[in-house]
Amino acid sequence: MAIDRRQFVVGLATLPAMPAEARPGARARLRLAAAWDDGDAHRVGVLALDAQRVRVLRSIEVPTRAHGLLALADGSIVAAARRPGDWLLRWHPAGRSAAQWIWAEAERRFNGHVIASADGRRVFTTEADLDSGTSLVGVRDARSLAKLAEWPTHGIDAHALLIDGDTLIVANGGVPTAPETGRSKRDLHRMDSSLVRLALHDGALRGQWRLPDARLSLRHLAHQTRLAAPLIGVALQAQHDDPVERLAAPALALFDGRQLKAVPPAPGASLAGYGGDIVATATGFAVSAPRANAVAAWQPSSGWQARQALNEACALAAPAGALLASGQATVSSTAGGTTRWQNLPAGLRLDNHWVAAAG
Repeated sequence: MAIDRRQFVVGLATLPAMPAEARPGARARLRLAAAWDDGDAHRVGVLALDAQRVRVLRSIEVPTRAHGLLALADGSIVAAARRPGDWLLRWHPAGRSAAQWIWAEAERRFNGHVIASADGRRVFTTEADLDSGTSLVGVRDARSLAKLAEWPTHGIDAHALLIDGDTLIVANGGVPTAPETGRSKRDLHRMDSSLVRLALHDGALRGQWRLPDARLSLRHLAHQTRLAAPLIGVALQAQHDDPVERLAAPALALFDGRQLKAVPPAPGASLAGYGGDIVATATGFAVSAPRANAVAAWQPSSGWQARQALNEACALAAPAGALLASGQATVSSTAGGTTRWQNLPAGLRLDNHWVAAAG
């Protein structure tokens, strides 16, 4: 039986937050905000990565799959529904405030990602206009999540976004879909993926860039600021009709502020044309490739490095110099040249992304 979305939230209000599994006084080495399916429900919560295992500290049930997550300075977490989604959640794991739910307007849907301004006063969401099929950035108050403005992204299928100085970088995935079919792709010969730069104060278009191969969808973004020349890495997802061409396609592109270029795969080490997530590391970028069951690192000085095998690798994070990657049932943590492996709790299946959370 279908449950009305508002009935779902009313029902949640009568339940206590899921209790921590940690023993009293135990402290986690790392904490990550994540989304997952535990076999009974979709959840957003906080995971602890201790020396021996991954534990669920606290979680809240959500109506549908979550996608992008944002950890705010006050300890709260903002989660966006997987596209095309109709909810946005702000939740404090410690219970310092009630969960805030925002439902998309009738003619809008959330496109899966949310970020905060540098001063923490605003958050930005990627959204879709169901009537026209075009994409928008929703500008929202960080406390109430109320929408303050909307800016066009000058494309369709907008997905990830990040702050770059006084501008906003948005990845228009460019994959045509129809409201009545949800995520189903159509007319891929009409794909129009692009990277756009918008002014942070009013959303004015400052620039737009495309790759020569129109079948490469720009999806996820990471900002590399530790190198002499800052770069933005873009995880690509190939949409070619020919499966051979699709599997051989690049999974990474680089933007230096002037040019957008795809990075060819390493010889004999295809990432199956599909970058699931991307994160900046100390020396470059790491890209997860769930269809190639691997995580691959790239750096400007020497290109692609040796791949790390990880079944259904997807969510990436790089807190305190470590590289954390989640797979189907396993988490890898690499730091100082050493990799530690931990099993996820039985029955817990992580979604696409996670981010470092307050301790």
